[in-house]
Formats: sequence, C-alpha cells, structure tokens
Amino acid sequence: MNYELWLAYRYLIARKDRFLALINWVSVLGIAIGVAALIVVIGVMTGFDRDLKDKIVGTTAHIVVERESGIKDADPLIAKIKTVKGVAAAAPFIHGNVFLEYGNRAYGLLLRGVDPTAEGAVTKINAYLKNDYAIGQLAVNEVIIGRELARYYDLKVGDMLSILSPVSGVAGEGWRYQLKISAIFDSGMYDYDRNLILVHYKKAQEIFSLPQGLVSGVAVKLFDVDAAAQVKDLMVKEIGFSYVVRTWIEQNANFFAALKLEKFAMFVILTLIVLVASFNIISTLIVTVTTKTKDIGILRSIGVPAAAIRRIFTIYGLVLGTAGTVLGLGIGMGLSYILKETQLIKLPETVYYIDHLPVLIQFSDVAMITGAAVLISYLATLYPAARAASLEPVEALRYQ
Repeated sequence: MNYELWLAYRYLIARKDRFLALINWVSVLGIAIGVAALIVVIGVMTGFDRDLKDKIVGTTAHIVVERESGIKDADPLIAKIKTVKGVAAAAPFIHGNVFLEYGNRAYGLLLRGVDPTAEGAVTKINAYLKNDYAIGQLAVNEVIIGRELARYYDLKVGDMLSILSPVSGVAGEGWRYQLKISAIFDSGMYDYDRNLILVHYKKAQEIFSLPQGLVSGVAVKLFDVDAAAQVKDLMVKEIGFSYVVRTWIEQNANFFAALKLEKFAMFVILTLIVLVASFNIISTLIVTVTTKTKDIGILRSIGVPAAAIRRIFTIYGLVLGTAGTVLGLGIGMGLSYILKETQLIKLPETVYYIDHLPVLIQFSDVAMITGAAVLISYLATLYPAARAASLEPVEALRYQ
C-alpha cells in the first residue's frame, strides 16, 4: 500500500479522534439515505409504469391500422398484415360513440364492435372477463360492459342495456337498441371499465348504419410489444401509405410523456438529497484538513508534493461517498424487496386498482443512481482537497 492510500485509510478509521470518526459515519449515512430513497422511489415509479403499460397494452391493440373513410373488405388487408415480420395476429374492429339510456338520462359511451372469433388473439380481453366467459361466446344481440359501468348503474349479467345510436338505423328503422349483458370485464383501467362496451361487429355495423363488410380498422398484435415502431415501418411498406398506422405508444403519447417527465422530476428532486448529503463530505474533509494541518505541513516539508496531498483527501472523500453509496444500495434494494414480496404498504384498490405498491428495480436505474452518487461525492472532494494541497509548510508549522 503506498503512503497516499495508507494516510487516507488512517483518516478514515480515525481511531484516536472520536469526533472525526463520528462525522465520517454521518457523511456515509447521509449518502446512504439519499441513495436508498432514490432506489426505492424510482423502483416504485418504474413498477407503476410497468403495471400501467400492461393494462394499456391489454385493452388496446399493439398497432392500429385505420382509414378515414373506413376499410371495405378487410380480409385482404389482414392477410397482408399477417405477412409482416413480428405480427402475431390481426382482427377487424368498428368503433364509434353511442349513448346509454338510463331512466331520463343519456350517458356517452365508446362502442367497440369486434370479431369474437379473432379478438381473443389480439387483446387480453379473455383475461379480464369474469366467470369463465370467453369473448368467442359473444352473440350478435349481446354486449360486454366494464366493471365500473356495471357498478355505477347497478347492472348485472342478464340485464338489458338500452343503447341510443347517433345515426338512424337501416332504412330509418329507429335508433334505439336493446342488448343483453352477457359478461362484465375488469381491465383495471377506470376509463375503459367505465366508458367502453363491446359488441359483435355485425351489430356495430347495424348500429352505425355501415355497409356490409365496412369496418373502422384492423387491430394488430405483435410478438414483441416493444418493437412496435420497427414493425410499423415494415407494415407501412407492405400495405402502402393510404392507411393511418399508429402504435400503442402513439395512441397514448401524452400519457407516457407525462409519466416519463414525472419519473425524471422525481429523480432530480431526490438527487438533491444526495447533493445535500455531499455537504457532509465537504464538512468532514474541511474539519480533517483543519485538524491535520500539522501533519500536512510535515508531509510538505519532507518533500511530499501538493498533488499527492490533493490525492490523499480526494481518495478519503471518495471512499466516504462510495461507502455511503454501497450502503444505500444495500438498504434500497432490501427495502424494495420487502415492499415487493411482503406487500407491506397497502393501497386503496378502488382508487389505484392495485392493493400494494408495485416495485420494479432495473439495472439501468441502479447504474444511473450509483453513478450520480459517486460523481457528486467526487465533486464534493475538490475544494477541500485543493485547500489542503495549497497549504505551505511554513504556514502549516508556524504555530506548532
């Protein structure tokens, strides 16, 4: 061990100076608390992001292909789409706005007409349906509604739902439709569970007075949901530019942008905790330089260069910061594991649709937090180390 490391080690253990040993521990704990808080909070936010992403992807297609005037005879288009690399399944759909007639009031809903034989392969709707019901069982005069809509209007399976169409029926034969509730789905997303209803696509064509064979678009499922942008480019080349092709990210762009901004803001705010803790390192080094002025003077008088003095205190401060970072990583990872496995903190399910904090620790987040903490610790050593290196031997020993 060279003398620089040895001296830095001596100042760290501070066996003969209890006060210096105490402030060393305070510095380490300050960094550790900041790093632990960062890991836990970022882990929880990443967990929320993952759960929300899973719910959104479960209720919407990975890619949607539409045309303003609708798509006539979608089968040839679906056949082309299925030839694109990365596509797992595709199904036609019809969507539009209708009104739920309840008493003397009308409530706006989004009606989605689906092909019962193909919809289960495109979305996770079967996983959301209750009582072992499958989307393939949906009949032409039946409707599937969300849990929140059923709860709000006290609707049950077997009840009749009165739907008002914004357009008149075929040959002007009325615009009110009575549909039997065949199932209730629970996606965990309030907007979908409250505002979305599913019907057979043939019934949707009747409700919106569409010509036979005309659909709003084609819903596409991918093998890899994260490859949506790349598959979209391949799909546009295959089917041409007369269609509007949107990925699940583009359909929820504002929502995901807000989540990303919120996560970044939390990272910046909590990094300030580490920054504040780094002032403990500055204070510790300044106290050490002050109390070790005689030692520095003796070292300089026997020929130790100023650069070596600077390195001694830089190593000293970096070890404090690194020790705090490692300790904080251990505490943060431990707390995250406890929160994930024991579900210690409960959430009101009626508000968040989950009953515990979701935690997901990603290597990239841990690496970013670790790097930021070590960098801040290093920056905190610069002034005290430079101050120690600038001491002249004569001045340091004058009053000794």
